[in-house]
Amino acid sequence: MQIYAENRRVYHDYQILETLEAGLVLSGQEVKAIKSGKASLVGAYVKLLHDKPVLLGAKIAPYQSKNAPPDYDSERIRALLMHRREIQRLIGKAQERRLTIVPIKLYNKKDRIKLEIGLAKSRRKYEKREKIREREEKRKMERALKT
Repeated sequence: MQIYAENRRVYHDYQILETLEAGLVLSGQEVKAIKSGKASLVGAYVKLLHDKPVLLGAKIAPYQSKNAPPDYDSERIRALLMHRREIQRLIGKAQERRLTIVPIKLYNKKDRIKLEIGLAKSRRKYEKREKIREREEKRKMERALKT
């Protein structure tokens, strides 16, 4: 499994409660661009439009900028492919517990591009500071043990 893009900021801003795997509807040149490392999930999010999950805000630069179609939009809305039961469960949990659906990483699985999405609960400011403080203390302890 090769990871093409990852949204590390998600782990800082949210507490991931559950992860799911979804396929993406992509064009041929977008697949090539992702495999060459021209994708970014920074600032991307998943939204439910007409009871179907879509990926918004993900940037996929054109594979060859000079050969890109004139109407190519690098931040277009991309549909997510999931089973109907998974979508219904996702909608239910997101509305019931007031959770956010966030994209975590793009990777390949059996020559298919997959997106890992997570049901996440937003962290409050004090929780973020607490996590940073714990991480710094852990680093200090590791440094002390090395010397």
